[in-house]
Amino acid sequence: MHIALDVMGSDRGAEELVSGALQAVHESSIKITLVGDGEAISSALAGRQPNAALSVFPTTQVVDMGDSPIDAIRKKKDSSMVRAFELLKDHKVDAVVSAGNSGAVMASAIKFLGRLQHISRPAIASVFPTLKGPVVMADVGANVDCRPRHLYQFGVMASAFAKIMFGISAPRVGLLSIGEEGGKGNALIKKTHELLSASNLNYIGNVEGSDIFHGDVDVIVCDGFVGNVCLKLSEGLSEAVLTMLRDEISKTFKAKMGYFLAKDAFGAFRKRVDYAEYGGAPLLGLNGAAIICHGRSSAKAIKNALLVADELTANRVNDHILAALALDEAGLDCLDGEEGQ
Repeated sequence: MHIALDVMGSDRGAEELVSGALQAVHESSIKITLVGDGEAISSALAGRQPNAALSVFPTTQVVDMGDSPIDAIRKKKDSSMVRAFELLKDHKVDAVVSAGNSGAVMASAIKFLGRLQHISRPAIASVFPTLKGPVVMADVGANVDCRPRHLYQFGVMASAFAKIMFGISAPRVGLLSIGEEGGKGNALIKKTHELLSASNLNYIGNVEGSDIFHGDVDVIVCDGFVGNVCLKLSEGLSEAVLTMLRDEISKTFKAKMGYFLAKDAFGAFRKRVDYAEYGGAPLLGLNGAAIICHGRSSAKAIKNALLVADELTANRVNDHILAALALDEAGLDCLDGEEGQ
């Protein structure tokens, strides 16, 4: 598998991303094209042992975090992000990984790859740790205004992702709402509940925010506004908890001794809530494979994102999505009554 890594635009700079790429090629058989400023990449590679699995595609422009997604595509045609997606469009690579401006990644992906047949809107899927195992949430930021058909498709795509990544034969799908009863929620949630109930997904009904981390569901469906709030809240909470633990441990000698005795447990907890373990968030519903990484992604997170891109492509996640949609399309068209745009 051959993956294009957009080396520019992240908060940590090219060196961190190049380090992640080197880790990925050492742990797998994938090939990686580093797309970005030639001098920055050369500097990041300086002193490292050459690797035949790495190649460089030099560019002259960078999409910054503050750039408008549309302007980034129109005015920065030689940016690392645009060139990476052009490589994928031209079938010179099999997937793209980027830690740059997420809006610009989304816009570039749609422009150069297009959407899968029958998919109205691509969705960003994110993995959350729970008490029993990982849960996939979609959408977490790509679409803030949605129709019922969009949420149903998010469920189909996230379910296919969960099957491939976690080996779950029939992922349990829940719809995020303000109550477990089917009649709870706004008009969007109530209509989506009907669609999901009539689908071939393993739909278990509505779930509440307090259920997200229990682990009794494998996929959670929501619109991008709610999903992004959940994502940012979870990230902030995990960081705050770890900081408060460090503060309390440093206050007394007894607490320090307790930490020493439970050091392994604290390390396991940190690993369990570390987003870097899951790499990045796949942009599902594209006619191709793209992974969006956190702007502050470490080398470890980049490595795992590259491995996720490899796994999704090798296991043909898009074929699974299309097959699942084909099972439902005829029946749901009558129930939905929407154009799906």
